[in-house]
Amino acid sequence: MLNEDVRRAARKLWDFHCIYDALGPADVIIGLGSYDIRVALRCAELFHAGHAPRIVFTGASGNWTRGLFPGREADAFREAAERAGVPAGAIAVEAEATNIGENIRFSRDLAPGARDVILVTKPQTQRRCRATMDRQWPEVRAAITAPLTAYEDQPLPHHDERALICEMVGDLRRFRPYAELGFQTAVAVPDEVAAAADLLVDAGFTDHLPKEALGG
Repeated sequence: MLNEDVRRAARKLWDFHCIYDALGPADVIIGLGSYDIRVALRCAELFHAGHAPRIVFTGASGNWTRGLFPGREADAFREAAERAGVPAGAIAVEAEATNIGENIRFSRDLAPGARDVILVTKPQTQRRCRATMDRQWPEVRAAITAPLTAYEDQPLPHHDERALICEMVGDLRRFRPYAELGFQTAVAVPDEVAAAADLLVDAGFTDHLPKEALGG
């Protein structure tokens, strides 16, 4: 069981990572592949609401999805969207990307001429996607969104609350080195959010830390 201090710190990170931009008309919806099939369903919802005429699903497979789907993330997301009523002809698949930077760059190649883009990801990955999008595809107007999932409902059988917390801590600790490497723009982390991350690291939620943070 997680104690209240841990959960309070985790919620602080959750609130920081979540963005939920206002959404309007767009040229394309881009769904970032992951272990969370709810992202595909959110893309389908936005398609049916008329936000954009087409969807690009992007993602190969990674540490969290090997063995989870029969094939690659983008293919699993496409199948989920089709089951949710999105016509096959409205979906393009990019199934080679292995990180968020590649998700964006490779999807850009499938959306030539796009000016307005809706990027759909997991709730806790929104701020990282914003910073990556601003660096990798700055010429478009991008709105970042995610499934409308509460913190309590985000853990899944294959990605539990501990894994969620480790993911949020790891992404926060990647902001500075990834900006220095040119992968994304700089992200200002408020002191109270940094302190919450420090508390979680001290409590052992280190599974997703970048190697340099672990002395590797």
